Amino acid sequence: MVQNSRQACNTAGIGQTIAVACLHAFGLSILSVRRSALRNCLVISVLWLGLVGIPNAHAQQLEEPLVDSVRSALQAAIANATPPEPIFTNTASRLAYLRWLTATSEKLAKRMPNVAMRHEFLQTVWYESKRAGLDVAMVLGLIQVESGFRKHVISYAGARGFMQIMPFWTRVIGDSDASKLFHMQTNLRFGNVILRHYLDIEKGDVFMALGRYNGSRGRATYPNAVLAAQKFWEFEDPGAPPVVEALQTVSPSAAEDVRKPPVQQPAVAAQNADS
Repeated sequence: MVQNSRQACNTAGIGQTIAVACLHAFGLSILSVRRSALRNCLVISVLWLGLVGIPNAHAQQLEEPLVDSVRSALQAAIANATPPEPIFTNTASRLAYLRWLTATSEKLAKRMPNVAMRHEFLQTVWYESKRAGLDVAMVLGLIQVESGFRKHVISYAGARGFMQIMPFWTRVIGDSDASKLFHMQTNLRFGNVILRHYLDIEKGDVFMALGRYNGSRGRATYPNAVLAAQKFWEFEDPGAPPVVEALQTVSPSAAEDVRKPPVQQPAVAAQNADS
């Protein structure tokens, strides 16, 4: 009980520090604002402290046995040191990919200013997510929540890199070199394959799979954060053929008329009968 009280006091103290710093940033002092305003600022600061801790729940992630296909995919990630190059069967698919790459690169520019690094990162995310059968926007949302697109970040639980991979995954496949998790493609493939593995375990339930990935299965905070971030990374291709829109412009009655055979007028029918 005493320990919990101390933790609460420490949190409140940090919150007060942030609140005061916030006021000073705007050229204000504690004496120049009302008590209610200061209290509101303190509440916001404490909430902010709580939100910062959302991604760091990997300590509860369970080490589970892997099927051979998953183990092989992780081993291949360590063996392959070069970024993947997407191959397209037709020009339309390649152009659609380039439109996605351009639009998404613009969104990511503030977080990852280096153009070459940004394009290599997005190319790898696209490749690995498609390879694992995952939604690219969801994977980007997960990376945003997990690491903020920082390559060398380490959580308090020891999770590493863009997708915050726990070191025990390298032990599972017999390598044990956790430093390799800072290699971009290795980290992204581990993350995508692990998430795919959890989706299979949860029979396609995205909410539960995201919770399992984070070590908070059944709790809503982390999945909701990822799914909210996913919306920002969703891409509507302006160059895609507007098939749905074209169909929607046809009224039901007009569509019904198209399906009906042409009705012959009586005069024409009589003329044909005489001939």
